[in-house]
Amino acid sequence: MFADLLTDFADTGAPHPITVPSSEQFARAIGALGVSNDTHVIVYDQLEGDTWPEYYPFWASRFWWHLRLEGHTKVSVLEGGLAKWKQEGRQIETGPVKVEPTQFTARRQPGLLARVDDVVSAIGANDVLLISALSPAIYSGEKQVYPRAGHIPRSKNVFFGDLIDTSSGRFADPAVVRPLLQQVGALDPAVKPIVYCGSGIAATIVALQLARLGRTDVAVYDGSMTEWVADERRPLQVS
Repeated sequence: MFADLLTDFADTGAPHPITVPSSEQFARAIGALGVSNDTHVIVYDQLEGDTWPEYYPFWASRFWWHLRLEGHTKVSVLEGGLAKWKQEGRQIETGPVKVEPTQFTARRQPGLLARVDDVVSAIGANDVLLISALSPAIYSGEKQVYPRAGHIPRSKNVFFGDLIDTSSGRFADPAVVRPLLQQVGALDPAVKPIVYCGSGIAATIVALQLARLGRTDVAVYDGSMTEWVADERRPLQVS
């Protein structure tokens, strides 16, 4: 089944794209795909590594996080996505797929979603860790992609590209990922990680990799840099 994260699973009336919708909208949309609270969902996307770095989709990790946000923990991500599946000569099909709609009860987990006020508070808090998943050049301010350059004050940088193998589409091994996340303090149980990127998509790769290491409490700042830089009163740092 196809989950349209740009429309069915987004608040299209929000000022910024790909904004988390209400739990009620999510429940209707996921129920229409035949997913109940007992369904094990396996999520995949294109993951075409040859388009890196100009284009690299992160929709599987985003939907993995969104399902967990609404209380659904029976969810897995297919490593390598459709591209790797095809490369291995596995079966595919075309045409429409019919499914019986079902009932889904959303049970939102507020701790997995960060709003702008949470990020403002985090800047002055010692028990919250802000992590930017953007490239080092964007994080430092050397490269300007958004209307203002730099990063949210006190945030650390863990580039999502270091957490995946773009040649295969697989997620980097935990043995490779652990030291990268450990050195910024993301595995410290005394702090609450909040990850962000441009629009809350690539950040979910960091959240997923942290979950693989046992941190299932990571929040994603949904508005991320798109929302943050829109208000010039919100501070940025360059390094």
